[in-house]
Amino acid sequence: MKQLEKLDINMFRTLVTIYERGSFTEAAHLIGINQSTVSYTMKILRDSFEDPLFVRTGNKIEPTDRCHEIVEELRDVLTTLDRLGSKKEFEPEEAQGTVVISCNYHERRALIPEAVQRIRRDAPHIKVHLHEAAVDGKRQLLENTVDILLGPVAIIGDVFYRRHLFSDRYVCLMAADNPLADQPLTLDQFCTAKHLAITHNGRWEALFYPILRVQGINLAPDVSIPNHDNLRQMIRGSDLVATIPGRLAKDLSDELVIKPFPLEVPIAIDMYWTERTHFSGLHKWIRQILADVSVEHRKRFPLDNGS
Repeated sequence: MKQLEKLDINMFRTLVTIYERGSFTEAAHLIGINQSTVSYTMKILRDSFEDPLFVRTGNKIEPTDRCHEIVEELRDVLTTLDRLGSKKEFEPEEAQGTVVISCNYHERRALIPEAVQRIRRDAPHIKVHLHEAAVDGKRQLLENTVDILLGPVAIIGDVFYRRHLFSDRYVCLMAADNPLADQPLTLDQFCTAKHLAITHNGRWEALFYPILRVQGINLAPDVSIPNHDNLRQMIRGSDLVATIPGRLAKDLSDELVIKPFPLEVPIAIDMYWTERTHFSGLHKWIRQILADVSVEHRKRFPLDNGS
């Protein structure tokens, strides 16, 4: 058999259509090409397969045995290509699959419970797995161990897609009997306070630390904890000050005092993903749910600038 480089999908469709209609003329009309194009296509096919493919008997054309074999193979190929090429509308109630989301406490508290409820309600067969991001979010995306990353990670690069979800800012959280609780908190007072830091098992630091270092302030926490789980209990009745995102602090305002952080340090919570899931109907749907939930979160917990 000669090389098949000159063949394309349209030639194969022409061959199958001629086979099924039993007529060059009808095939040309059905496909929407002229007779000379059909003749040229058949010449290329015959040369490539080294077979006449069709022979004329009286007023009809009959496929050769080789043509029968080729068409039987091509039908399956063309059906598969048509299925792959058709853009099927995503239907959540029938969807199957797994989505892996990487994030930390801030995003899990703000977005994940409502998002998972909506996913389970509208797409009951979809599985959702959560991974701890810590400082590994970018690597997780690049290694394809997660599908979506949420957080204030500021990833830059052509291989990533980004959508902003909401903004936050730091506030200082302290016990009501802390001497700093009944006065405005200055930067000097903040620097001399006793600090509690959340470090994600010692692998992460809050965004304000490098900003303080630029100003020559090297803050050393007196206590560090791996996560936010027992933050309330750690601060209550102590002299510790925890600097955390304002929207998280509002959940603790019934017992603890919230003071503005003495510097303006914005926190941008963004959603990232890669080309691998960019066009997936399932993942597009999940990303939209996360975006919708973030809008409602901003309305429930507005900042002064409304972000």
